[in-house]
Amino acid sequence: MSSDENTTHDSLRRAGLRVTAPRLAVLMSVQGEGSHRDAEAIAVAARKRLGALSTQAVYDNLHVLEEVGLIRRIQPSGHPARYEARVGDNHHHIVCRVCGLTNDVDCAVGAAPCLEPSANHGFVIQEAEVIFWGLCPQCQQETLST
Repeated sequence: MSSDENTTHDSLRRAGLRVTAPRLAVLMSVQGEGSHRDAEAIAVAARKRLGALSTQAVYDNLHVLEEVGLIRRIQPSGHPARYEARVGDNHHHIVCRVCGLTNDVDCAVGAAPCLEPSANHGFVIQEAEVIFWGLCPQCQQETLST
């Protein structure tokens, strides 16, 4: 077993979850296949590890992993939900309007939450979610060449 698998096993156990082959494959796929993948891309990667895995099992495991805080789910407007392993901080995202490429953006200033609402209406603010929209470098080049 690789050190990555050992670390992932330990993460699952610390979260109070049983270590199952599907759960391990899904979590390792979120961690290892790049950030901000949708469930379909995660399913393809997990199936490469296991050989077979139902779509429902992928969604079930993504849900459980999100519930215990091992992964984070984001859903930019007009795009499918995406999953990432970067958790425990209040970072934001930048999304390309054309191809959907998504990257992390650290908070601009201060500690989480890095934004304060003009009125909190009695809420205790725990997190601020910001999505910046624009064109990635590749889509900028393609726009210029057409």
